[in-house]
This record gives sequence, C-alpha cells and structure tokens, in this order.
Amino acid sequence: MSLTPPEFGYLEKKIGRKPNPVELQIVAAEWSEHCSYKSSKKHLKILPREGKRVVSGPGYDSGVLDVGDGYVVTVHIESHNHPSAVEPYGGAATGVGGVIRDILSAGTRPIAILDGLRFGDIEKDTHARWLFKNAVRGIADYGNCLGVPTVGGEIEFDRCFTNYALVDVAAIGFGKKEKLIRNHADAGDCVVLIGGSTGRDGIGGSQFASDKLEAENRSAVQIPDPFIEKLVIEAILEARNQNCIKAMKDLGGGGLSCAISETADALSVGIELDVSLIHKREENMSPSELMVSESQERMLVITDQEKLSTLKRICERFHVPYSVIGSVTSGSVMEVRLEKEVIARLPSEVVANAPLLDRLAIQPKYLENIKLTQKPSTPENLSETLMKMLANPNIASKQWVYTQYDHEVGIRTVIKPGSDASVLRLDNNKFLSVKIDGNSKHCYINPRQGAIGCFDEACRNVVCTGAVPIGMVDHLQFGNPEDPEVFWTFKESLEGITQYAKYFGIPCVGGKVSLYNQTNIGPIKPTPLIGVLGLIETKPLIPKKIQENDFVVLIGETKDELGGSEYYEYMHDTIGGKCPTVNMESSKANQEIVLELISQDLVKNAHDCSKGGLGVAVSEICIRNEIGCVISLDKIPAQKLRIDELLFTESHSRYLLTIDPKNIENAKSLLEKQGVAYGIIGKFSGSNIAFKDGNKRVISVRVDKAQERWLNSLGSLVSHG
Repeated sequence: MSLTPPEFGYLEKKIGRKPNPVELQIVAAEWSEHCSYKSSKKHLKILPREGKRVVSGPGYDSGVLDVGDGYVVTVHIESHNHPSAVEPYGGAATGVGGVIRDILSAGTRPIAILDGLRFGDIEKDTHARWLFKNAVRGIADYGNCLGVPTVGGEIEFDRCFTNYALVDVAAIGFGKKEKLIRNHADAGDCVVLIGGSTGRDGIGGSQFASDKLEAENRSAVQIPDPFIEKLVIEAILEARNQNCIKAMKDLGGGGLSCAISETADALSVGIELDVSLIHKREENMSPSELMVSESQERMLVITDQEKLSTLKRICERFHVPYSVIGSVTSGSVMEVRLEKEVIARLPSEVVANAPLLDRLAIQPKYLENIKLTQKPSTPENLSETLMKMLANPNIASKQWVYTQYDHEVGIRTVIKPGSDASVLRLDNNKFLSVKIDGNSKHCYINPRQGAIGCFDEACRNVVCTGAVPIGMVDHLQFGNPEDPEVFWTFKESLEGITQYAKYFGIPCVGGKVSLYNQTNIGPIKPTPLIGVLGLIETKPLIPKKIQENDFVVLIGETKDELGGSEYYEYMHDTIGGKCPTVNMESSKANQEIVLELISQDLVKNAHDCSKGGLGVAVSEICIRNEIGCVISLDKIPAQKLRIDELLFTESHSRYLLTIDPKNIENAKSLLEKQGVAYGIIGKFSGSNIAFKDGNKRVISVRVDKAQERWLNSLGSLVSHG
C-alpha cells in the first residue's frame, strides 16, 4: 500500500474510523503522486490561467481556447514514462489513447497529436535503441489506426535517460463552443461506463508511476486497442450531438477510483455504483481490482433517465460496450457496492483531495561542480565539425520517425512535421500553429533559464509560421521530489515558466507534473516540456523555394552562451558553462518584427536558431532547399566571440529569415524602425555551405554531402540496432 503513516492517520481522522481494504486501495490510487499532485499542487497556483481566449484552463481533462466565430480548440498533454520504459510499444500507444480521450471529454473531436520523446545514448546503447524504435512504432500504430494525424514533436537523446524513456503526448481538439460538455449532474442521473472492458492490465499503474523505476512491473502497463477507441470517439461525439451527456471523464490514472471521486467532488454530488455491473474481460476480478484497473479506452458518462435509452442505442449502433454502473445521489459520498453489499463508503472530497506536502528545496551541489574553468579549444577543421554536428542524433533529421506517422489524415495539415511548427486548417478560415519544445541539457545547467528558453523556443517556432501565441501547456518532468535538490530544480523551472507566461500574456491552459523519473543510476535531468498554440488569422507562412541571391537575415543577438549546447556535449564531452538566457524585452520585439515582416509578405522562409546554433540552422535551410550559401561571420550581431562560438552557441530569440532581393530594402526599413539587433549575413548561391571570417573561408561543405549526413544518420543508427 502506498499510503505513508501520516496519510493513513489523516484518512482515519477524516472518516472517523479505520478504512477497509477496498477503501484503502481506492484512496491509495487517488493519493498517489501521479494522480494527486500532492508535491506540486501548491506551487502550480502561480501559473497565469486567465486570458481573453481562455474558456477553461488547468484542472479539467483538457484546456479550452476560443478561436472565434463560435469555435474552440482544446489541448492536453500527458506522459507514459514508466510504462514506456518497461514495455515501449504498449506504453507509448496507450499514452496516445489516454490523451485523445482527454480531448474527447470536453466534447471536441481530436484533430492532431504531437509527441515528445527522450531516450538514452542511441549511438552507444542498444537498449535505448530498442526502446526508441518500439515507442515510435507504438505511437505510429495507435495514431494511424485512429485516423488522428501525428503532426509534430521533438526528440532528445541523453545519457541521463539510460534504461528509461520519457514519452509525452499532446493532443489538439476542435469543435463548436456551443457543443462543449459543461459538466453538471443532478440526483437520479445515471452513471454509465462506456468503452473497452475492464481487465487486470494497468492495476496499480498510478502507484507504479509514483515511485522510481526499480522493477519491470508489466502488469501495471495497459493493453492498447485503437480500434475500440475509434468507435468510442464516434459514439461519444454522436451522443454529444444528441445531448445525451451531462458530464464526462476519461478513465486514466487510478481507473474508476479517481474518475468517480473526482467527478463527484467537482460536481458537488454523490455517486453510488455497483462493481458487479461493470463489463469485464476477465473472470473473478475482485472489487479492488475493478476499482483501480487502468484498462484503456474507457469513458465515464453521466446522463439523465430520459436520455439513457438514446445513449444505449448510440453505443449499440457503434458496437461500443457499455454498462450502467450506478447513479448520482444528493450529498457528497462515493459509495461502492458489490450487488447489495456496501464495500466502500467515503466522502468524495476526502478521496479526491490528498493532503498536500511541503517539500524541502535546496540548490543542488552539482551546480558548483559543473562551473567551467576553461573553455574547450577550437577544432582545427570546422567543416568536419559541422558535418559531425549534422549527424548528431539530437540534430539530425527526424524523418525516420515522422514518416511512420500519418500526418495528413483529416486533411487539416497545412505545414507538416519537419518544419519549425506544424499548422492545421480550422473550419473558420483561420489556422492553428502548434509546437512542443524541451531542452534537458540547458535545464540541467540552469533550471530557471533553461525552462524559460524552452518556452521561448516553442514561441519562436510558431512565430516562424506567422502565428501569434495564444496559450500554452506545460509538462514538468523531474526525479524524486523527496530529494530537496531535485525539488529545487522543479520550483526553479516552474517559476521561470510563470515569469515568461506573465510577461508575454500567454495563459497556461493545462499541463502535467511527472515526478519520480529516475532509475537506480539516478534522476533524469530536469525536463520541462512546453507546448505552445499559435493562431493565424489570415494565412500561414508556407516556406517558398529559395533561389540564387536571396538574402539571409539574422534577427537577434549572438552571445557567449555555450553551456548545455550540443557543441559542448557532443563535440567536447563538456557539461557546464553559461546557459543561454532570454532577454524578454528583446525576445518580444524580435517576435513582433518577424510577425510584421511575415504579414507584409516580405519573407520567403523563417527558421529559428536553436539546437546546434547558427551553423546548424543555416545548414538545415540549405539542405531543405538544396542550395548553397555564403555567410559572413563578421556581419552577425554579436559580442566579441571565437569562430566556433559564433557558429554553435544556442543563444535564444534569434531568427533566420530568407528575403527576396526585391524586398530587402522594405525589410531593412522595418527592422531599423523597430530597433532590433539584426544583420544581413549572407546570400544563398552555389552548391556549398560556406562561412567566411573576413576573406577566409572557415567552413565549406557540399550541400549534397551535408544533406546525406543529416537525413540518413538517425535512420541508419536505428536500422543497424
């Protein structure tokens, strides 16, 4: 049992007696870290949750944003880390299924999936390769079967994820505002369990995810069935259309225990249910197993007596199993029966609200140990260095991954994976730009600035499509919160995200906290993930073909900030140095001018500078357009830096714009007027990617050779695994 002695005492005091074994199982599931957020809940209140477009924010299964004309988008993010580390195919697949149902619970149709994946060093670690391959396959198979496009994501490899995996899935939904499920219930309403049958898979899953991973508990991993999920989606949306749903919740972590207690508590009602009525896939399941099973593809629906027959007919028409398992009562008690015997009777408010913890936070000692006393020396052959950087699994093309996903199904995808952000067409002639970003290397060196940088990068990515950021979700992933040094990194990251969100007026509409992400070798690096949604009112910037003599314009300042860079870690095996920091005033000005230039149709292509720095960002543009360039390093707006620092520092708030010669004067006058740091740093031409220091070429690599290295490195690594 995962209750601590103080929690056990608190529960006894609250209910005035000793809990029975079934009640203990119910409470243990809901009070697990995974479900209750008992370590983080107090701190999450600092995030800004209000905004002119916010319909509902954190605390619901999904956040809802108004995109005008009577339409809304919904968004949610979830993780399936422990299950994916044990059984990557099933763990990743059920992660997709769960977050899709969170979108569905608002009454909106899921229209897109994004994934954030993290594994160990796949160049040297065959187990990391196996986890990576199978997690990707699980996401692909589930999403493709559902007919929901996987439109984007990001991937990171690091030794801190050895024998582990982070599998984060975000989902986007779309629908009419008037069709949203406005959760409410009245005494006498029916409680209906819809979807897959309940089995012994996933038992104890929430407790399993609330401790460090020491044993491979495969029984805690759920079994995916995307075909029943597809039917559940259609049945639920039809039931919504026929006004059969008064309230709805996905059965995720903690199973029925959490769904019943949280629904009753949120709606200020009581619920009684009979576990003997649940449709099951296994014989002789105990009441405790039925209450805490996390079998997938299940939804809890509350409907009234008049609509129950309609709801049943809809389920039968779509061949979706269902069972009427209970009813809503006045009062605030969740009562569980086995036929006529009452086996659990608890106040829902007590079950749904674990006692919150005050964790100690202390600055980690490791931060002193990674201060850099001497910089690595500049490589003699920078052309060779650039080629090696392009083959780095964290930088190389991820086409091996996203070509396994159906990213066009649903005909909404306007800009596909592989670009800065993905863009979806909405029914009101607007467009939604979406991106998730994280950088555990930066966050390890400076958790606050690292988290701010992740947020800034996600914003830059949607800005590069011509979108204005309108909302965000966060996913905060750390090691054991009982370790004060780990908990300090969590608090610092959260405060950084809050600072950025408030400055830019971007509300947090949802998120997830995932703690205890560690194995016997230690905790993961701090890994906050930020998802940003941007709205395009007119038309997105769809990259145009780059031609000879088009100008390369760099907006933003390049600084001596190589701490946590791919260059330091991959080329020099150096951890430490100064992490990139965000000047929010400059970042805001840079975002605004890029959006202005795009709106005036002065930009052919916009690309942000992030992992790998300017050298990699320029190379990626050349590779995608199969054209060379000549870049003058002395034209870069920068402090006095070494050549390798100019090329590979990962300073934030920088954009690379491609501008047609006929538009360059208009662009220059707008840039001068805004007063941002910028430089016209070169032109596209020829078939070599070249960087000059004065008159001397310090890098010259053939585009086709760079393209081959960048495109094929990841796929060849995995296929030879």
